[in-house]
Amino acid sequence: MARQQEIKSVGIWIRVSTEDQARGESPAHHEKRARLYAEAKGWDVFTLYDLSGVSGKSVMQHPEAKRMLKDVHTKKISGLIFSKLARLARNTKELLEFSEIFREDGADLISLQESIDTSSPAGRLFYTMIAAMAQWEREEISERISASVPIRAKMGKPIGGQPCLGYHWVDRKLVPHPEEAPIRKLIYDLFIEHQRKKRVAAILNERGYRTRNGAKFSDTTVTRLLRDPTAKGIHRANYTRSQGRGKAATLKAEEEWVLREVPAIVPPELWERVNAILDKQAAGARKSKPGEHLFSGLLFCACGEKMYVKSPSPKYVCRACNRKMPTDDLEEVFRHELHSFFLSDADIRAFLEKDDQEIGVKEEQVRVLENERRKGVGEVDRIYRAFIAEELPAKTFGELHGKLKTRQEEIDDEVAKLCAEIDLRKINHLSSEEVVASARDLYGRWASLSFGEKRAIVEAIVENITIGETIEISLSYMPPPATDPPPRGGGGGGDGPPNTPSELAGKEQRVNMDSSPPPTKCARDK
Repeated sequence: MARQQEIKSVGIWIRVSTEDQARGESPAHHEKRARLYAEAKGWDVFTLYDLSGVSGKSVMQHPEAKRMLKDVHTKKISGLIFSKLARLARNTKELLEFSEIFREDGADLISLQESIDTSSPAGRLFYTMIAAMAQWEREEISERISASVPIRAKMGKPIGGQPCLGYHWVDRKLVPHPEEAPIRKLIYDLFIEHQRKKRVAAILNERGYRTRNGAKFSDTTVTRLLRDPTAKGIHRANYTRSQGRGKAATLKAEEEWVLREVPAIVPPELWERVNAILDKQAAGARKSKPGEHLFSGLLFCACGEKMYVKSPSPKYVCRACNRKMPTDDLEEVFRHELHSFFLSDADIRAFLEKDDQEIGVKEEQVRVLENERRKGVGEVDRIYRAFIAEELPAKTFGELHGKLKTRQEEIDDEVAKLCAEIDLRKINHLSSEEVVASARDLYGRWASLSFGEKRAIVEAIVENITIGETIEISLSYMPPPATDPPPRGGGGGGDGPPNTPSELAGKEQRVNMDSSPPPTKCARDK
């Protein structure tokens, strides 16, 4: 059974102010251009978010913006197409917020004017830049208040946030809560008895206890409460740093922590004993935790099912048909396929120059059509004035006016199509250039890269890998082939780099499974 690739669902964002419309930028033109781009990418347009006439000073609270963000969060759309960044939001703060939300929800932003498509490797740089700007903004804000936090903490004053379960603030002092403190102590007693966090949570829930917000206890909540030293009389403040919306806070350096004594709920000996058990359990869990694997989530069996690594076996396995592939062998095959990125400088220049020329030709076609349209608008004005002056019969005016309006509509359609083709070519051009430039030396450096670096490369350039009689590696964002590339011959030196751009431009590569890595032959799909 062939695996069907899921079609990307996107939304179109239209925000054209009244001033823009006065300059001739119609919402219909922007929508048509976006739809044609989505069509060229093979994406499905799920919906349109229409903010025509809305000022870009602040759009985050607009009903259409809220609907769009909800669709992103609920995965109804995984991308948003708009004409340019200023159309999404003129407010820099809101633009940063939009981009962070999209990045956290795994969705893409596609700005046609700036040739940004974050579904492409080059476009992902935009998220990196935006994240850096957002971090800078957060640091600027936090610096203005961070100096006062340690001082307030040392004085024993609240510095934000609720006290942990079992405590509350009374006259600006942290003291045991008369109703919650017995529950907090019970958690330690139950853990000593059962030594299982999930069992402790289950008992608490069975007895009708709930967290402060009314939720049931979980093993995560139990662990957090057991680990918190406040219960033994040592309250920590100023010890974590926020990483932004949806991210876990990180610990600050210990010298920045502010520790102060508070009334204890459990004896220090009991707290130490519980945490010694937790440390021992955590060490055992780390040893048995399955390792990460380079192609996780990207590897499929020819039967259509995903392949997984069954610990401790170092093999990717299909649970449906039991097809297997050793992890080391697949990495070696992939390493040799990096030869596909070995373009010569002359090949790169030839490809990029050819792409630039084709973009230039289409841009010139747009200019010619726009000039024709402007002349047509002038001709409409001329015949209208002649009609008003009774120099032109009504019938003749109607015929001429109808022909001119029809031609203007045809020009609008042609310009929109050309603009969509230009948008697509520019974005693909940047993506190809970025991938080729950054990947040319990967073959030689592969062994020295960390797992994280290797995984980042795999995610950037691999769409998927299918294991069957052959290994099919679908690569992203390579220059399109000028002609169908011929299979490499045995005398071509399968271990060396390809000789021509057309030979390495295929998007999908197949490696014969009968050949043990390194592969001696690699033919592209026709």
